[in-house]
Amino acid sequence: MVIVLVGVLAIFAAPRLFDSAAFNARGFHDETLAFLRYAQKTAIAQRRTVCVAFTLSSATLKVDNDSSAGCEANLAGPRGDSPGTVTARSGVTYGSLPAAVSFDALGQPTAAQTIQVQGVGRSITVEAGTGYVHE
Repeated sequence: MVIVLVGVLAIFAAPRLFDSAAFNARGFHDETLAFLRYAQKTAIAQRRTVCVAFTLSSATLKVDNDSSAGCEANLAGPRGDSPGTVTARSGVTYGSLPAAVSFDALGQPTAAQTIQVQGVGRSITVEAGTGYVHE
């Protein structure tokens, strides 16, 4: 019985343990989700526009210090890094390049948005009216 159990684990579990791509993709998905929530909460707390700008493998926090210039100034992230940035590990990207997300002083985004990390079955949604960020 023990040999059968070890055999089943070797067939199904071992490949997942040695392939970190799925774990890296899910980790980047979760970091992006938390990062967007942080941006929305920061916009409300500081009563100004906060933007999240994306590349295929990273997201960066920006803030609007002057309402006519847009989001150009760097904003520190939750770890104190400036600008706040979430970067994917090698081989992990967004499914397609997301548009920048802007939250106003009420925490509302300019538009609803869906963000997909390649290799993760769930997507991140930013609701239009409330700014609620969820899977």
